[in-house]
Order: sequence, then structure tokens, then C-alpha cells
Amino acid sequence: MGNGEAVRVGVVGVGQRAVIARHIAESGLAATVVAAADPTEAGRARARELFGEIDVVEQHTDLIDRKLVDAAIVTAPDWTHAEIAVDLLRAGIAVYLEKPLAITLEDADAVLAAAQESNTPLYIGHNFRHSGVARALRDVVARGEIGEVKTVWCRHFVGNGGDYYFKDWHADRSKVNSLLLQKASHDLDVIHMLAGGYTRRVVGMGQLAVYGGITDRGGHENELMQDWFSFDNWPPAAQTGLNEVVDVEDVSLVLMTLDNGVLASYEQCHFTPDYWRNYTVIGTEGRAENFGDTGGGVVKVWNHRRGWSADGDREYPISGVEEGHADADLLTMTEFLRYVIDGETPTLSPVAAREAVAAGALATRSLRNGSVPLDVPELPAAVRAHFPAGTR
Repeated sequence: MGNGEAVRVGVVGVGQRAVIARHIAESGLAATVVAAADPTEAGRARARELFGEIDVVEQHTDLIDRKLVDAAIVTAPDWTHAEIAVDLLRAGIAVYLEKPLAITLEDADAVLAAAQESNTPLYIGHNFRHSGVARALRDVVARGEIGEVKTVWCRHFVGNGGDYYFKDWHADRSKVNSLLLQKASHDLDVIHMLAGGYTRRVVGMGQLAVYGGITDRGGHENELMQDWFSFDNWPPAAQTGLNEVVDVEDVSLVLMTLDNGVLASYEQCHFTPDYWRNYTVIGTEGRAENFGDTGGGVVKVWNHRRGWSADGDREYPISGVEEGHADADLLTMTEFLRYVIDGETPTLSPVAAREAVAAGALATRSLRNGSVPLDVPELPAAVRAHFPAGTR
């Protein structure tokens, strides 16, 4: 699309994550938001508040039929991702699709197939690849400071889980499948990146341990998360106004065997008091671990034998913002636009996004069926070969 004219961008689904499209103006690239689509009156009003005088329509198909856009930022709810992305791709509209790629492996593969068949750019918004903590850990591995990676562990303390995921559609498995898709897709992708491989066998365990017992439901229609979020909503069992349907697990454990023999684990809990994730990467010559996962935190490296010590042999500061991920969002949006405008190979291939969905979806299937081990099926070779490799 690098013809000198500004890329016309539309936003599909104007909810909590639609603000990421405001980074287009900060990117310094030839692109501008010209339209938005949302089926709700509240969403269309937010579009005008966020982006000013643009075309605002009800459905993503209106963007297609009226030929309003060259590219689209899809921040609609998870269960709509596959249908919207396939329609846009088949219409030749480049797609930025907020993670997760889809809520089932079958839908994820359908989106990739549509991109391959239409030869239309597809980019998945795994912004956490651009976070300071992920980059610091990746650099430690790339420099060979811990030797050959053999195992990667991630513990995710989702202290804001009650507010973030149990008061709206995120609590309904028919709309998210599980929080091993919506929430864990970031970390499953980073595990794959650090390990240099993709999950091929997975086992899951989990349960709805706390939030299922809360009977105070409803009251947040037409609201967004910031309307009800408060650190005063504590302890977890005292939460109020949960979604009418609460049937996703609030604690989950996943074990993975990767295609290169690396073993990995992921643990997620939505009722901890603190909110951060901790990665441990162990190689043949040492290990790395982060303390804090935003600016102000550190990555420590141990590569000499000793007893217990809180101090690593080396320590690297984590760069970026001290809360949230606005810096990673800007880098992610800029990368998407460079892919569309100049054809630059993105850091993350849609294949990697598919593999994060595969690990999360099959772990969910495993944990709901007696923790049976499940094998991840391969993508068709033609689809896999279509996409730039990215950086694993």
C-alpha cells in the first residue's frame, strides 16, 4: 500500500481496547483513522469521542460495502474476531486483530487461511512481545547468558482479575472459551518466544474456585471496566456486580512440551492481592527471572553455582512505563503500519499467534476433560509457508 497516500484506517468494536488506535497519530506514518464500526449506540458515541469527525457505522460490513477503509483495527469482543477478520481479509482490507486471534483453534486456522487465500496483510496485536520485560528476557537468552534454554515457567498473579474479567462477557465461556485464551495468550506467546519453539503437547488443570460462589450479579450494562474498577474491591469473595454468567476458571495450570523438547509451565490466578507476572527461564548454564514486569522492575541472571541468594550475578533494569502497556501498544501499532505501508516483516507472525491459541484452547479442553494430554495439530503447510517467519 506504499503509494504515497495515507492509509485509511477503520476501527471495528469501540470498547476498552479501541484506544490503541489513537497511537496511529503518534506513529509518524502515513495513516489516519477515518471510520469506526460498532453495533451499539454507546460504542458509536465513544468512537466520536476518541476519533472526532469520522464516518461511524453499525457493522464492519458497512466499512466493506462503502469502501471506507484500506485497513482495520479490530478491537471487538473475542468471540467476534474470526468472523470479522475473515470478512475484512476477503475484502482485501489489511487487518490488525487484537489478541487472541480467536477463541478456538478451528477459528484461528480459518482466519489464517483467509489471509493466505486473499493475500491480504494480517497482524495480531500481541503487544506484550514489545514490553520491556519480554525484551529484556529475550536479550538475555539471545546473548547466551544462560546457555541453551531447556525450561520456561510463568506464574501470573492476576490481582485485578475480579474487576477485569468477571464483571462482563469475559466471565462467559461461550464468549471467551477460557481465560487461557483472553488473558494467557500474551504469556503463552512469550514462552514460545523465549523457548524458541511451539507447544505440541499440553495438559491443563483448573477450577472456578472463588468467583463462582458470588451471587451478587449484574448492574454493569453499557459500562466499561474503568467504570467499576477499584482497588477497594477486596477481598475477592466480597466482589459485587459480577456478570450474570460466570463459568470460566479463576485458577488454571498448564504444562507444555514444545516441538524442540523444551518443557514449559503456565499458572494463572485471578484472586491474588498483587498483579504481575513472573517468568523463570532456565538454560544449560544459568537462569533468568524477572521481579516486576513493568518499568522499575529488574531481570536477574544467575550463572554461577551457589546456595540461596536473592542477588543475581547480573541485573538488568526493565524499561518502559511503570503501569500498563502504552509503550508496547505504540510499538505494536507502528509495526502493523510499517507492515501494511512498507511491507516490513513484523516481529510476530500470525503463525505464532495461532500457536498461542492452540496451546490455550487445547489446555482448556484438557482441563475440562480430566486433564488428558492433547497434541496440537499442525497448520497446513501452504498456510504456514505463506506468512513471514517473524521472530520466534
